[in-house]
Amino acid sequence: MPLPRIFLADDHVLLVDAFRKLLEPEFEIVGTAGDGKSLLASALRLNPDLILLDLGLPLLNGMDAGRQLKHLLPKTKLLVVTMNEDPIVASEVIHQWASGYVLKKTGASELIHGIREVLAGRPYVSPNLLPHLEREFIRDPNHHRQASLTQRQREVLQLLAEGHSMKETAHILDLTTRTVAFHKYKIMESFDLSSNVELLKLAMREHLVAG
Repeated sequence: MPLPRIFLADDHVLLVDAFRKLLEPEFEIVGTAGDGKSLLASALRLNPDLILLDLGLPLLNGMDAGRQLKHLLPKTKLLVVTMNEDPIVASEVIHQWASGYVLKKTGASELIHGIREVLAGRPYVSPNLLPHLEREFIRDPNHHRQASLTQRQREVLQLLAEGHSMKETAHILDLTTRTVAFHKYKIMESFDLSSNVELLKLAMREHLVAG
């Protein structure tokens, strides 16, 4: 019987290597990626059974990559492995596209258990997050954060917040520099921002880059 095929997406090379050594006896690691754009390209080519992904990926964050993967590879399970303990973020991820949410500080046995559960078609969330998620659901069972930025604006904002110039951002996204400038100033106008520092704060608030 073939082993379940797993893809690893995290920008920390040492952590990816550790995951590979931990999982390979039971699972086949078919590929890795260190940023969201590489993740999308490789996952579409490899079509794995499950993808482990961090939310803090460069170039294209895990939140937006996950949304796209849910649409592009509906049969592939998506399991978030992150340091982010914010129950609002976890709730949004689970409601929108992920099958599971595991904290990086948890033990190896829990990660493997979470992978098995998700592959079996059952959702999985780190136990110490469950009480917070339950309170979040009781407070607002229909919670869905309204997206104030378009997908293209989110991509532009993330790259600028990561320190890329408008020219570099244009090259990465295959746009003209003028188009990137248009998106940047449209964002600033919509959110009443007056500086690049405020743009960075918006990117952190939208979980596009780490705070």
